[in-house]
Parts: sequence; C-alpha cells; structure tokens
Amino acid sequence: MDKFEQIARMMAKMPMEENMKAMQMKMSMCTCPGCPTYTSCARNAKEVLFCNTGKSFMCISEEKKCICPTCPVAIDMGLKHSSFCTRGSEKAQRYEGAIWGTKVL
Repeated sequence: MDKFEQIARMMAKMPMEENMKAMQMKMSMCTCPGCPTYTSCARNAKEVLFCNTGKSFMCISEEKKCICPTCPVAIDMGLKHSSFCTRGSEKAQRYEGAIWGTKVL
C-alpha cells in the first residue's frame, strides 16, 4: 500500500468534522489557481483540489501546462497522476488504470 492509499484509508475512518478540517488544509495548499490550464470560469466557480474532487464540471476542457506534480498537495499525498482538472481525481485515474490497464488520456 502506497502513501496515497494509506492517507485515503485513514481519512475514510475520520469523523466527518475532522475529515472536513483535513480537506480545508489541503485546499489551502492547493496550487490549481496558479496553473496555466486554470480558467476564470473555474475561479468564479471556486473549483480547486481537482486531485480529490475530480474533473472540472464545466470550466476546463483544454490542457495547457500541468503543474500538478509540483503541487504541495500532490507531493504530500504521494499522488502518481496529473491533469486532474481534465482527467479526473487520483482515485479515478488509478481505478481506470486498474480496469483498462492505461491512464486516462
């Protein structure tokens, strides 16, 4: 089990209030708003932490340059994937890889 899996299991066992505090801390570390792919639509919709929440709902459809690998959240949680705003959360990309044997393109 890698670091991401350990943290995900730990957070799943936390009481809701404690889990929300942990997520708020991650949101404060998030660098999504500084990414070249991030749009004003995403900013207005307050979309952040795509590595956890998944793809942008309606605001981001084009990848420009991804800074996910340098994000403190990605480093802290041991994330292996990137481009979460267009490809889905870490969990979703891992699931897709396990099922189809590939990463989301």
